[in-house]
Amino acid sequence: MSSARFLLLQARPEDDARTREAASMRAATRLGDRLDVLRIDIDPLPGDALDRWAGVITGGSPYNVTDPEPGKGSDQRLAERQLRRLAADALARDRPVFFTCYGIGLLTLELGGTVDRSHPEIASAAEERLTDAGAVDPVAGELPPVFQALTGHKESAPETPPGATLLVTNDVSPVQLYRAGSVLASQFHPEPTPQDFVERAAVYAGHGYFPSGELQSVAAAMLRAEVTAPRRLLSRFVEVHGG
Repeated sequence: MSSARFLLLQARPEDDARTREAASMRAATRLGDRLDVLRIDIDPLPGDALDRWAGVITGGSPYNVTDPEPGKGSDQRLAERQLRRLAADALARDRPVFFTCYGIGLLTLELGGTVDRSHPEIASAAEERLTDAGAVDPVAGELPPVFQALTGHKESAPETPPGATLLVTNDVSPVQLYRAGSVLASQFHPEPTPQDFVERAAVYAGHGYFPSGELQSVAAAMLRAEVTAPRRLLSRFVEVHGG
């Protein structure tokens, strides 16, 4: 088995959500303790991160790229600066980074694209479709033509940013997964099981990801969903890049 190590960057202030996300990522990537973790909102990102680790994965966050600038705290500002720098370096050097959820917005901006709140999705299991480009992609090609993924966001890219190739789409929020060189970005969450996502939703009840007071119905719908395919993205990303 490979000894290559990967890095997970987290931007979740909530201890419980952060711990559970890391556990989900370790399981989905099949890396176990070969997945190192760093809090990108409080810790400095090593300048040699793209050389020290075989690949980098970014987790989700309650932060939004489109939050009003005056309301952003120092933690959020640090996370944004460091993730934007990571995106720029990875694009320039063609190094493997997988931006998920919050990170897709920062990568989209770095590519010169737009992030807005015109295509939100409530916390749910959404039906996703692989594009023709996705079907032949070395990572996304592991997915079936139609599958369900767990998603919930207030902002997104309304269209694929310049220089990127759309790999997965859906009817509500069209930019779900894209590639730019060796860099991937997903709007949906590839790592959690439905149970993981229900537990995360409980932490973020009241944050606007679903109507207030509807946690039980939202949770029941997610637990009924057949969500297994997205995790293949992470295990395949690791396999392709040295795992």
